[in-house]
Amino acid sequence: MRLRYNFRLYPTPGQRHALARAFGCARVVFNDGLRARHDAHDAGLPYISDGELSKRVITQAKHTPERSWLGEVSAVVLQQALADLNTAYRNFFASVTGKRKGAKVAPPRFRSKRDNRQAIRFTRNARFAITPGGKLRLPKIGDVAVRWSRDLPAEPSSVTVVKDAAGRYFASFVVQTSDVPLPESVAD
Repeated sequence: MRLRYNFRLYPTPGQRHALARAFGCARVVFNDGLRARHDAHDAGLPYISDGELSKRVITQAKHTPERSWLGEVSAVVLQQALADLNTAYRNFFASVTGKRKGAKVAPPRFRSKRDNRQAIRFTRNARFAITPGGKLRLPKIGDVAVRWSRDLPAEPSSVTVVKDAAGRYFASFVVQTSDVPLPESVAD
């Protein structure tokens, strides 16, 4: 079973700047991927595969003067932005074909820099770590102070850094736990 644990982050001004850059790069990659798929659909071309899309909007874009600044953030953040786009498309197609239960899902839409909530995700591949001093080490951002309210039951598989509308930062850890059921509560 996967559980999510949220903790408050307290980045320094320099780390806030690095996080803002990462939020922006993830948004640009998501929007570029969405635009490429829209353009292909409008031109009557086949659906762009995930690998081809990654090559176009991350790998090749880093070598252009207009998008060379994408190299300043962790590549995992950019890959996860495309993974989010692919998940949004899968959910939309599953909803249209009736394979997904519940209300219909709208197609993915462009992200705005003025959104109330911004998020980036680091997976195990990004080599994020919790330092012995209790800080969260993020690639190309540094060691961010965390307000720990409890211990994590296992090693986290990913961490999502979120900035909310009030300008607060949070780390949301995904932890894989055993599927052993909780003990029954005893009523007095």
